[in-house]
Amino acid sequence: MSAPTTLTDLTIAAARKGLAARDFTARELAAAHLAAMERHKDLNAYIVATPDQALAMAEASDVRLATGKAGALEGIPLGIKDLFCTKDVQTTAASRILEGFRPPYESTVSQNLWDAGAVMLGKTNLDEFAMGSSNMTSAFGGVKNPWKRRGDDRDLVPGGSSGGSAAAVAARIAMGATATDTGGSIRQPAAFCGVVGIKPTYGRCSRWGIVAFASSLDQAGPIARDVRDTAILLRAMAGHDPKDSTSVPRPVPDYEAALGRSLKGLRFGIPREYRLDGLSPEIQRLWDQGIAWLRDAGAEPVEISLPHTKYALPAYYIVAPAEASSNLARYDGVRFGLRVPGNSIEELYEHSRAAGFGAEVRRRILIGTYVLSAGYYDAYYLKAQKVRALIARDFEQAYQSCDVILTPTAPSAAFAMGEKMDDPVAMYLNDVFTVTVNLAGLPGISVPAGLSQDGLPLGLQLIGRAFDEETLFAVSHVLEGAAGFAARPGA
Repeated sequence: MSAPTTLTDLTIAAARKGLAARDFTARELAAAHLAAMERHKDLNAYIVATPDQALAMAEASDVRLATGKAGALEGIPLGIKDLFCTKDVQTTAASRILEGFRPPYESTVSQNLWDAGAVMLGKTNLDEFAMGSSNMTSAFGGVKNPWKRRGDDRDLVPGGSSGGSAAAVAARIAMGATATDTGGSIRQPAAFCGVVGIKPTYGRCSRWGIVAFASSLDQAGPIARDVRDTAILLRAMAGHDPKDSTSVPRPVPDYEAALGRSLKGLRFGIPREYRLDGLSPEIQRLWDQGIAWLRDAGAEPVEISLPHTKYALPAYYIVAPAEASSNLARYDGVRFGLRVPGNSIEELYEHSRAAGFGAEVRRRILIGTYVLSAGYYDAYYLKAQKVRALIARDFEQAYQSCDVILTPTAPSAAFAMGEKMDDPVAMYLNDVFTVTVNLAGLPGISVPAGLSQDGLPLGLQLIGRAFDEETLFAVSHVLEGAAGFAARPGA
C-alpha cells in the first residue's frame, strides 16, 4: 500500500503513533476529517455532524497527550452509528419517530470510547431501527457507497444496516466507527465497502444505551480500515456492564497482541451447506482463494456440516421481527420523539406510529405481532426458537473438528440503489451467510479479500468459537496479508 498522503489516509494505529510523536495534533486530525466530511456530504453517511464537539474533544486530547495522560484511543476521530445514545446529541435510529430526541445519558459503548480518549465526528446513517440490508430504509435518505462499478456511474448501496459507518470509513471521513449487527449488519456493509468489520460474541459489548431492534440478536462492534484497527477499537468498546443483564463478566483480552500468531496446526472449517445452488462463480473463486491462502499459511482445511443452515433465514425472520414488535411498542408519541395529536389516546398512538415508522419497520412489526399472536406463537415463534437451538448445536459439533470457519460474507458485491428494493425476500437473502452467527451468538469478522469483475470489493468471513475473538483476529490478519487488498474507492 502506498504511503498516506493526508491525515485522513492514516490508519488508527498509524495516527496513534503520529499523535504520540507530536507529528500533528489531535485538533489537526479532527479538522482534516471534518473538512473531508464536508467534501463528501453527498454520500449522506452522517445524519448529524458534531464539528464543535469534535474540535473541543480533540483539544482536550491534545492536553492529555502533552501531559502524558493519553488513553488508548487518544485523539482518534470516530463516527458513531445513530443507534447509540449520545448525551445531548440527537439520536434517531434513522426514524422520524425519534427525530429531535436528545438522550440525557450516554451508551456504555460510546462512553468507553470517550473514556479512552476518542473524538466524536458525528452520528452515522443507518437503515431505520437497523432494519435492512441496503441503508435505503433510513428516514433521512439512503447512503451512497463511495465505490462505483467499473464503467458504470450508478450509485451503489453501502449495505446495511450499518451502511453509514462502513461508507464513512471507506471514504476516509472517519478513522473507524461503531456499528451493530443483528443478522449481518456489520459484516455485510464492511464487505460492500471494502473495509473490516467484526461482530463480537453476544454479551462481549454492552447493549445498554443502544436503541434495541432484536434484543437476543443485537451486538455492537467496530468497523475500520484494517484488522489491527478493529482489534484496537474492540478492546476499547468491550467489557462487562452491570447495567446490561446480557453483558458477560469476562476480562477483555489485548486483541492486538493476537496479530502475528502462527497458524501452524490450526484447522479451519468449510461448511458444505454454504455452497449454495447458484452461488456466483466469482464468490466461489474468492472462497477457494481464501482456502488456498490459509493452507499456504500452515492451516488445514476441514469439510464440516452445518445441517440446519437452510432453516436459518426463516427462523431469523420470525425471531427478529417478534422481538422488534415488542421493543418498538415503547414508541407511542407520549413520552419522547414524534407526537401526532388525535381525538383519543388510541388515535394519538395510531397517528404517531403511522407517521413515525417507515414501510420496512411497519412490515416487520406486523410480522412480529402476527407470529406472537394467540394461535400462531407455537406454530412460528416457538418453532423458530427450537431451530435456533439446533443451529447453535451444529456449530458446537463443528468446532470439535475445527478452530474457525471460513465462508463468503455476502452472496454478491454491492448492488445499485433501487435494485432489489421492491422485493423484500431478495433483500433478506443478503443475510444468508451471516444470520447463523447471530442466531448462535458467535463472533464473526469480514475482511476485504478481492474485487469483483466490476471492480467492487468482496469480503470473506471468519466465524469463531464464543469469546474467541483472538483467534479470529489472528486468522483474519493472515488472510488480510495474503489478500493484500489495497484498492480504494474512486481510485
